[in-house]
Amino acid sequence: MKLKFLILVLALQSAWLLGTVAVQERALARGKIIRLETWSVDPNDPLRGDYLMLDYKISDVPLNLFSPPVKKDLPAGEVVYVALEPRGEFYEAAQASTSRFEPSGNMILMKGRSSGRPWNSPTNAIHVEYGLERFYVAEGTGHPHGKLTAQVVVLSSGQASLTEVFIDGKPCAAAMKDSE
Repeated sequence: MKLKFLILVLALQSAWLLGTVAVQERALARGKIIRLETWSVDPNDPLRGDYLMLDYKISDVPLNLFSPPVKKDLPAGEVVYVALEPRGEFYEAAQASTSRFEPSGNMILMKGRSSGRPWNSPTNAIHVEYGLERFYVAEGTGHPHGKLTAQVVVLSSGQASLTEVFIDGKPCAAAMKDSE
C-alpha cells in the first residue's frame, strides 16, 4: 500500500512538472516576440538570489490612451489591457482600457494590472505591472551597466513572458561575463 501511494505521489509530481514545461513551451512557440525598452532598478534579495528589477517605458500608461477615459488612479490590482505598436526597434503603448478589446493593425494586446504609483511615475499616467519586472541572473555577477532592452513573448490572450534581457545589445549572461 505504501509503495502504491509513493508511486502515485511521484507520478502526480512528474505530471505537474511536465505540464508546467508544456505550457511554457507552448507560449514560446505560439506567442509574438517583441522588444521593450527598459531600465534597471538596483535590486538585492538575499533569499531569492541576484536579479534585475526592471521598469519599462510601457509601465506608465498615459491617461489619454484609455478608452473609455480614465480620470484618476485605478485601484491597485485592476486588470488593464494595453495595445502596443512597433515604433522603431521597440513596442510602445498606443491604446489602453480596463476591458479587453481587439487591437487594430499591427498592434498586439498585453494584459497587466494597475499598481500604486512609484515615486518616479508621472501623475498623468496609470502605472501597470505585466509580471515582467524581475529577471534572475547568476549569483555574484553584479549589476549591469549599459542600455537594457527586454525580449518578451506575448500570447494572444495578452499574457507575456520575459525571455531575455540584453545589455548594450548582448544577452545579459554574456554581457555580465564580459564585464568581469
